[in-house]
Amino acid sequence: MKLNNGIQLTWLGHATFKIEAHGQTLLIDPWVTNNPVCPDALKTFDTLDVILITHGHADHISDAVPLAKKHAPTIISIVEIAEWLGNQQGVENTIGMNKGGTVAVGGVKATMVSANHSSSFTEEDGTIVYLGEPAGYVITFANGYKIYHAGDTNVFGDMQIIGEIYQPDLALLPIGDHFTMGPREAAYAAQLLNVPAILPIHYGTFPLLTGTPEELRRLTASQDVEIITLEVGETLD
Repeated sequence: MKLNNGIQLTWLGHATFKIEAHGQTLLIDPWVTNNPVCPDALKTFDTLDVILITHGHADHISDAVPLAKKHAPTIISIVEIAEWLGNQQGVENTIGMNKGGTVAVGGVKATMVSANHSSSFTEEDGTIVYLGEPAGYVITFANGYKIYHAGDTNVFGDMQIIGEIYQPDLALLPIGDHFTMGPREAAYAAQLLNVPAILPIHYGTFPLLTGTPEELRRLTASQDVEIITLEVGETLD
């Protein structure tokens, strides 16, 4: 499968993606510095225009502050994370939103949708900061192509609503198990979403994340869905 008209999607490992489209660079779930599978050459960026954050866990947000202060991107997140970044971390250009809302930045629209997980950040002194609820995003590009990043989640019935309303062309679904759904639930999510293509994410980073794309492909063999796999650092374009 190829993406549509000039969109480049690079997997940086875990749930982190760089997307280059229509002159903008987006980063989803900024975790590169201590990401054990992210190639060193991809841990820095020439420019960042937009950062989207699904939730507050360290393996999804740890590089948000340094990258924000270096590149001054627009950061899109749930309200509590935006307020924490702005009020406690000195980050500018945040847009706090909530589920069901859509914001437009340049030629990209991001719609926040539900996810079932938790969301907090552990400070250096061990203090746990509550950071609102987790979320996913449906990202719509200027050419109409839509990518659904599910964030960290299990399968849930309202994925059918996401599929029916937004009709994503590509779904980025976690399959690692333990902290998110594994291949069995992801295969059911594929049915609910009725999406033509799935790119598995959030697997293989740590030994606990045992789900594999091969298992997902086996479980979806009877479905009309393409399972796409990338090596970490590889680009789908």
